[in-house]
Amino acid sequence: MVAPASNTIQRDFASPRINFNGKTILVTGGTGSFGRKLTETICREYEPKKLIIFSRDELKQYEMAQEFSPTDLPFMRYFIGDVRDETRLDMAMRDVDVVIHAAALKHVPIAEYNPFECIKTNVMGAENVVRAAIKQGVRHVCALSTDKAANPINLYGASKLASDKIFTAGQNMGGEGGPTFSVVRYGNVVGSRGSVIPFFAKLISEGATELPITDPRMTRFWITLEQGVSFVLSSLAIARGGEIFVPKIPSMSTLEIAKTLAPDLPHKIIGIRPGEKLHETMIPEDDARTTVELEDRYAILPAHNRKIMKRYIAEGAKPVAEAFCYASHTNPEKFGRGELRAYLDGKPSS
Repeated sequence: MVAPASNTIQRDFASPRINFNGKTILVTGGTGSFGRKLTETICREYEPKKLIIFSRDELKQYEMAQEFSPTDLPFMRYFIGDVRDETRLDMAMRDVDVVIHAAALKHVPIAEYNPFECIKTNVMGAENVVRAAIKQGVRHVCALSTDKAANPINLYGASKLASDKIFTAGQNMGGEGGPTFSVVRYGNVVGSRGSVIPFFAKLISEGATELPITDPRMTRFWITLEQGVSFVLSSLAIARGGEIFVPKIPSMSTLEIAKTLAPDLPHKIIGIRPGEKLHETMIPEDDARTTVELEDRYAILPAHNRKIMKRYIAEGAKPVAEAFCYASHTNPEKFGRGELRAYLDGKPSS
């Protein structure tokens, strides 16, 4: 049955979880914040056959290998490659059981200025991952998405919406016995590289006399890296194919974040940047008709597969209201200053 969401950042999304023992896992974009936390979790909790980090930056792979050394962890593998290169993906996915696709160009202004590059990685790269996974007989594929993919107004969001559609359509492309494809869509990650919290923290440490605020009304969904990893692992465990999983997570305004990190600093309103929204949506109203609510998440189900909706409902999922919309400014679950302060004090951002 569906339970009400608890008003806390501590939801762990831990049950159920896919079992990686004896499995070969490949992570695209594996040297990023998510990939490193996923690697840490797998090394701590599982005994995989292989864990392959697939990315294009040799320096980041070298640095990551100092922490997760193949000498100490014989299952670790580091593959230089780009998701734009289907041939290299084919080679990397041989005998792989699970693919977690985290590679993307994610910076909104940079994507706006370099649209061709954004499309090559986020859209064509997604197509290459799907083709290689089907060709190589991968069992499970989970792609990381973003709240910006829902009702997108910038190229990054539009490219990730296209990516989401490619992965959910991959379920049909693979046919009977093909990979199980699913997508996870969540909001801003607390403390990840490029997010507002480390940006504010850097300004404060450098002696800033004010903090820049785009708009005092702006809100965002927030999730921790630990939660993001748990959400992926649990979504992999329950995926039947073609779902977009959305976690129940709290929202907070950037103004409240600034007040939490530096209560005494004044703010300078700088205005919303090109391609930026005032609030973010993770489930648009138009997707409500195919969305079900679970205990700790929502699942947007493939519209062409009515059987999957019936299966979810038979197992206790609840269809959302016809006009349902999951947006950061109307989200009933809030991330309070006390919770943010406690989280940062207990788990410093890296």
